[in-house]
Amino acid sequence: MKQNVALIICSFFFLTPTKNFANDIYEITAYHFKEAQQEITLDTYLQTALLPALHRKDKKSIGVFKPIANDTSADKIIYLIVPYKSLDEIAALQKGLDKDQVYLEAGKQYLNASYQTPPYTRMEKIILTAFETSPTMNLPKLNGDKKDHVYELRSYESPTESYHINKVKMFNSGEIDIFTKLSFNAVFYGDVIIGSHMPNLMYLTSFENMAEHDVHWKSFGDDADTKKMFAIDEYKNNVSKADIILMHAASYSDY
Repeated sequence: MKQNVALIICSFFFLTPTKNFANDIYEITAYHFKEAQQEITLDTYLQTALLPALHRKDKKSIGVFKPIANDTSADKIIYLIVPYKSLDEIAALQKGLDKDQVYLEAGKQYLNASYQTPPYTRMEKIILTAFETSPTMNLPKLNGDKKDHVYELRSYESPTESYHINKVKMFNSGEIDIFTKLSFNAVFYGDVIIGSHMPNLMYLTSFENMAEHDVHWKSFGDDADTKKMFAIDEYKNNVSKADIILMHAASYSDY
């Protein structure tokens, strides 16, 4: 079954001619859960089993994030973000985990969980390819206490594929430059190639704290280049829905 899934993913990717093979591939895993014990099981698995196993495979820039809204939401989430160089690497790494005895032992509570006590309600995976003008992940340059850092994951859905291509073009033609100029500390910008909300793009920015987050977005709205770009008729109506998720990094996240 795992081989079939990998084959489907690879076939989808290779049949998409607009993708740049030199760009990073990002895998976002969203673990949805409801109970406190599920969060404990997920944290233990990620911290003591999966991340160490990925580190042994030379994956060093792994992000684990918890939405601030988890405090009040019935559908709580933990996001895991892992960068890869190819889809083949994703499939190969999974095969390696299946044979990693250290990983299998450390993760047995999660991996061998009963149907009566599952570690999550659902698990969702999203595959993205990095944008042309931001082809690799950039780790944030943040100071201060890690627990105060704010990460903002945004997903912009478009009404059609053509509008989506237009929105990606808008990012590559100047919107990323504005974010860079205003020190948004973007970790990645990605075009979703497999997911449940397509067509859409996603990107992750980072801030010292919530006050800095608010200041940065005000500066973005007030910026002359922002106003000029959003006034261009070509870029009108290219986003039909925006999901905005404010998060803190888990204590064991790589950044």
